[in-house]
Amino acid sequence: MDLNKIKDLKITPEERITVNYVKGILQPTPTCESWDQIWNFQAKPDDLLISTYPKAGTTWTQEIVDLIQNNGDIEKSKRAPTFVRMPFIEWILPGVGSGLERANELPSPRTLKTHLPIELTPPSFLEKNCKIIYVARNPKDNMVSYYHFHRMNKGLPDPGTWDEYFESFLAGKVCWGSWYNHVKGWWNVKDQYQILYLFYEDMKQNPKQEIQKMAKFIGKDLDDKVLEKIVHHTSFDIMKNNPMANYSMVSSELMNHSISPFMRKGTVGDWKNHFTVAQNERFDEDYKKNMANTTLTFNFQV
Repeated sequence: MDLNKIKDLKITPEERITVNYVKGILQPTPTCESWDQIWNFQAKPDDLLISTYPKAGTTWTQEIVDLIQNNGDIEKSKRAPTFVRMPFIEWILPGVGSGLERANELPSPRTLKTHLPIELTPPSFLEKNCKIIYVARNPKDNMVSYYHFHRMNKGLPDPGTWDEYFESFLAGKVCWGSWYNHVKGWWNVKDQYQILYLFYEDMKQNPKQEIQKMAKFIGKDLDDKVLEKIVHHTSFDIMKNNPMANYSMVSSELMNHSISPFMRKGTVGDWKNHFTVAQNERFDEDYKKNMANTTLTFNFQV
């Protein structure tokens, strides 16, 4: 993966990535075209996979994990942008490179990232019993964050208006599919494999406790001073200004931060600024119906 190509990417104003289906789930077309390679990706037993639905605290979790692995060494976490340190396995940018290529370049132990639902995750991760950290975010905030990400990122289709996107999200007609199926799918298998299932809202409310959970899961015993250091350096305000984590290294032709910054608010409850009363009622009804068959619960404010 050539970082200079990512910085210098040229895209015409009309150009946006197209999408297609992989086993009934929308994906960017380059991912669809390389699906066999992605599906057959060979995980190694000491790989750590960070899995999330898009915009559920992925980059935040990646930064925390990197600092845990490096015992809180801030300088080491600045060695390269997040997507170079922890490749996004199904991500492909034609003419620039792919997460798969980058993953195969990395020495072990590797930390990798995916947004794939459980049924599309390369089976080798489960066969090798890799450690997996899954983070779930309440769907109302997740929808808002994903909408703004679509607006600024030409690697995703145009979201249309907020009202249009609201309908697409509810119907699961967005890249990486239905939020419901994603969070429930990983929840249903969490006790069968080495999966640490975390919640974005808990991470916001008690970051130190959740970072400690991650450290223990990874096999690191960190003292209080290091934990506090990691809490500080992975706070929203610090990360927002960290060029190795805020995606400012990516060409503005691909990600236009003037439309909406990659790191926008990082709060719980921002959905209240977007949902109309009617949308909120409709969403609550849909949520109740879709979550009736699971023990999984979410906080919509903290």
